[in-house]
Amino acid sequence: MEKLEALRRLFPGQVDLSESERLRHGKDEGYPEAKPVLAVVYPESVEDVQKALQWAREWGVAVIPFGAGTSLEGHLYPVREAISLDLSRMNRVLRVQPQDFLCVVEPGLTRKALNEALKGTGLFFPVDPGADATLGGMAATNASGTTTVRYGGMRHNVLALQVVLASGEVLELGRGVRKTSSGYDLKDLFIGSEGTLGVITRLTLRLHPLPEHVHTLRAFFPGVEEAAEASYRVMATGLPVARLELLDELALKALNRYLSTDFPEKPALFLEFHASTREALEAESALALELVEEVGALTVEAAKTEEERRRQWEARHQAYWALVHLFPGHRFMIIDTAVPLSRLAEMVRYAQGLLQEMGLEGSMVGHVGDGNFHTLVPILPEDYPKAEAYAERLVERALALGGTCTGEHGVGLRKKKFLPKEHGDSLEWMRKLKTLLDPEGLLNPGKVLDISPSPRYI
Repeated sequence: MEKLEALRRLFPGQVDLSESERLRHGKDEGYPEAKPVLAVVYPESVEDVQKALQWAREWGVAVIPFGAGTSLEGHLYPVREAISLDLSRMNRVLRVQPQDFLCVVEPGLTRKALNEALKGTGLFFPVDPGADATLGGMAATNASGTTTVRYGGMRHNVLALQVVLASGEVLELGRGVRKTSSGYDLKDLFIGSEGTLGVITRLTLRLHPLPEHVHTLRAFFPGVEEAAEASYRVMATGLPVARLELLDELALKALNRYLSTDFPEKPALFLEFHASTREALEAESALALELVEEVGALTVEAAKTEEERRRQWEARHQAYWALVHLFPGHRFMIIDTAVPLSRLAEMVRYAQGLLQEMGLEGSMVGHVGDGNFHTLVPILPEDYPKAEAYAERLVERALALGGTCTGEHGVGLRKKKFLPKEHGDSLEWMRKLKTLLDPEGLLNPGKVLDISPSPRYI
């Protein structure tokens, strides 16, 4: 094929045409469909990204930026002929400025590799979605995670971006400072844009001091609703919680079998506090203990060692894989919603009741400290329509409560249908921005929203 020969000449040693890699790059962790991309290209510089986009314009082939492949909403599925632009070779730490609490990195660097590189500086990068995702991919989906309740998600921790547009033009967005009031905030337009507006090629990230004192608790409750109510009360006090996570009894049952742990199989809150003094830490932890006991906590346990603390958070991050192991042969519908904190207990109660009403089994886990939780529904192929109907009803309820269809996983293909209700007339302005920045619809087409590209690219 002439176009592929041209691509290989343009990128000697940087193009993979194997069936396995083409298929791996045409699917993600949560979307039920997969389709191989035309080719996988591994750029090694900004200039390579520009060349790939020039080739795409010449041949009318779409481009899907790829990080680690851990997205969940169909972000990587090619709706038409596309190449995957795998940025994993652009994985360097370009600069660390401890005195300014920032670093500059390439997009293919993973969050764990960055924190490994920061050892000895007294600083860390806090955004922790569980998976060892690439930082470029995390910015593209506005990822968050267990520490978001204290440190914020990607939007709070990205100071500046370098982005390549579909035209090949390179933009420098934002500044390496803690605050600015200069001009329109174009940087944040690209955070959470899911590769539909440009390709992120460099990030300037905010770093944070490692906490001097850490206290980790586990509180177990008679029901999920009580756990959700306790999380609201803890947040309502203004306590500086670093992590506040919900796991229901099914998740803990799965973890006990998968990791050989011995957690009580009751709905739980996993909490963590970071403080600069021992006295502050003890006072904050004591107040949290009092609050969860008022709501009806059955037992409260503290992690007594660093190893126990590490194991507790490893368990939280392994909850999905533990459930996969508990339900062999099943796929999972993972529904990510977020609501105002005051409506969290109501939303959790609805999600649990709806599972029972529809005859489905599912598990609820999530970052309840910021109103975000996930319902994981194991399904066999014949049950997919029922699970899809469950997801739709759950999202509709979240929107009715003033929430959002996605707290952190993004829109991709699956959540597009909810955007008109969530955004109203502003959705048309999003479409105008997409058309302005990518008039030919080459960048991750079909994701987030649809536009009408130039006829020769349809």
